[in-house]
Amino acid sequence: MSKEQSGVAKAWEATIRKTQAAKKRANSIFGSSSVAHAEDETEDDYDGSNGGEPYIAEKVLPNGDYYTGQWLDNFPCGQGKYIWTDGCMYIGEWDRGKKMGRGRFSWPSGAAYEGDFKTGYMDGSGVYTGPSGDTYKGQWVMNLKHGHGVKNFANGDVYDGEWRRGLQEGHGKYEWTNGNNYIGDWKNGTICGKGTFVWTNGNRYDGNWEDGVPKGNGTFKWPDGSFYVGNWSKDPSDQNGSYYPSGSSIEQNLEWNPQDVYEMYLSESQICPGEKLSILPSQKKLAVCASSKTDGDKNRRMSVDGRSSVGIEKPFDRMNLLDGEDGYVSDGKTMEADLLGLHVEESIPKCLPMKIPKIVKRQGDTISKGHKNYDLMLNLQLGIRHAVGRTPPVTSLDLKPSAFDPKEKVWTRFPSEGTKNTPPHQSPEFKWKDYCPLVFRTLRKLFKVDAADYMLSICGNEALRELSSPGKSGSFFYLTNDDKYMIKTMKKAEVKVLIRMLAAYYNHVRSFENTLVTKFFGLHCVKLTGATQKKVRFIIMGNLFCSEYIIHRRFDLKGSSLGRITDKPESEIESTTILKDLDLNFIFRLQKAWFQEFCRQVDRDCEFLEQERIMDYSLLVGLHFREVSTNGDLIPSNNCMLSFLTAGEIENDSGPRLSRADLDQLLLDPARWARIRLGVNMPARVERTMRKSDCETQLIGEPTGEYYDVIMFFGIIDILQDYDISKKLEHAYKSIQYDPTSISAVDPKQYSRRFRDFIFNIFTEETLEV
Repeated sequence: MSKEQSGVAKAWEATIRKTQAAKKRANSIFGSSSVAHAEDETEDDYDGSNGGEPYIAEKVLPNGDYYTGQWLDNFPCGQGKYIWTDGCMYIGEWDRGKKMGRGRFSWPSGAAYEGDFKTGYMDGSGVYTGPSGDTYKGQWVMNLKHGHGVKNFANGDVYDGEWRRGLQEGHGKYEWTNGNNYIGDWKNGTICGKGTFVWTNGNRYDGNWEDGVPKGNGTFKWPDGSFYVGNWSKDPSDQNGSYYPSGSSIEQNLEWNPQDVYEMYLSESQICPGEKLSILPSQKKLAVCASSKTDGDKNRRMSVDGRSSVGIEKPFDRMNLLDGEDGYVSDGKTMEADLLGLHVEESIPKCLPMKIPKIVKRQGDTISKGHKNYDLMLNLQLGIRHAVGRTPPVTSLDLKPSAFDPKEKVWTRFPSEGTKNTPPHQSPEFKWKDYCPLVFRTLRKLFKVDAADYMLSICGNEALRELSSPGKSGSFFYLTNDDKYMIKTMKKAEVKVLIRMLAAYYNHVRSFENTLVTKFFGLHCVKLTGATQKKVRFIIMGNLFCSEYIIHRRFDLKGSSLGRITDKPESEIESTTILKDLDLNFIFRLQKAWFQEFCRQVDRDCEFLEQERIMDYSLLVGLHFREVSTNGDLIPSNNCMLSFLTAGEIENDSGPRLSRADLDQLLLDPARWARIRLGVNMPARVERTMRKSDCETQLIGEPTGEYYDVIMFFGIIDILQDYDISKKLEHAYKSIQYDPTSISAVDPKQYSRRFRDFIFNIFTEETLEV
């Protein structure tokens, strides 16, 4: 498993280890929870006057759900059947409102699971039948295939072996319908390790595998006894070996090409992908409404595990509690606030409901023919295709000092008619320069960027997109069509800074895989010919916000206040608007292990930038809100009713833990684990803040206790501004007019200290309350 996956995988495994302790905690929570009845429940039923024995009940719940079976102390307890309005159904054993023991859960698609349940999860031994007819019989842990199991796929393929976190991992056998079979090691759902593949014609391969194909030492054998042995690779340049014919087949396979194994032999034996469930049994809650013993709050709906607002009704919005006519809340004015235990001071201003901004799906303007920068875009694409396509692959990450020499640059002439090394093109002649090409080629390998994908993103048939306006520095920004890469034009001084610090940057990003500093992939220059002799220098960077999630809010944060506010009214703010320090209205809450790693990495990155005399950098933060109503309101999460499976500090458990919502979401799509790392696709929570009305420069507002579940993205950007003479003069000038601590242009050591102090105040460790 890769390092990116380890944090979330540890969370999942830590949750499993703590199941028994969590169950005990659940009993205490359930014993004190006020859980609702159906509206026609009697007082005698509510207070559990049945002598502690389950009794038969039939309940039609307010949202249309139906339950029939044994009931005790406000919970299903014993045998019972629950039917949800969406068509899901569970028949089996219950324990205090949780699916526990043997049972059968069915989906409206026709899929069904029959087997063991623990605390609402498929856990133990069971059989799952998919809507297409595929079946899995074996071991489960918290909704995932985990242990030994047999999977019969709908197309007739069969896998019999070990599973881990929902994917084939360990030793197993896969047999295809065409008769081919593989026996050996698996990892993360693919063939990986040592194993044997046997074809129906008698051919077989014994050796090492990686990502589903032969890689490393291996032997290919024919039925007649001839064989090929050597080092295998999908890249023909890395493939080498020897062919040994048998006595009866000297001429038969002399022209055999090992690449046929990749291109022909394995093409008809693909691994069937796993099915993704639309919803997990642990996500299906019991929806009931409050009885008269909850102080008359009959309209509030709660789930059995204490969460409010489940099912089909609109989640309870805590912001609606603050409904004083003059913008303040008086004691006793709102019964719901009293029920939730909220202590609201009369001096706190009213929190209006938050809405997501207008969504802009495609940022920037496409550079089509006739655009003023159309020729420049063509020059860029031709140069990238030439630079990346003609260079050999990197063999080592250890670079000689000469690779970082400022004189290490390559000029290439691109005449319109073409040369033996460059293609003909329609734009005027230009020259192309690559700065330190070996360094950036190695950086791309270090950052796991495939050369073909890189060229396709930048140089494919789709045009680049230019952002609507240049940044404050005057630089222009371009996005690739797939949003993976951002291209920024640079000043000569910025190029010098990057070349100067390139060796230190390379060593830093190589040493710290989770670094938050910008990833650089290439540094180039286009020199136009003719009278102007104009030079355009540009850097290619990773786009932090390239994600399947919509980024609803973006913040550029420095820890300074002078000019750090967006000059746009709320109605004009879009999802692509970059907000600044004085626009910030959240505190970011990371789970313990992530927060500790975040603090360590910010310290490392800031120390590196300080040593390189860099200042004026920012932390770019993007938020995707996970719960949004149909009318665009952000839906707060419940702060004090989190899942008992992960609540509280567990003794001797320092690994990251997931909330039930995060865990359920990951179990629906285990492949998401590989995409989560520090600063990318991170499940987290944010707490809303409010600034005092009489303090316009207050950097961090007061916490309101209003929380939202989010997916977070963050990284340190703009790291090429050194503290040169112009910045020193700017600092001296502005210090006369303004508070020196409020301006951006300060000494790198002071900037680093102020930046960290600010960041460590707006990021905090998540504390889960029960």
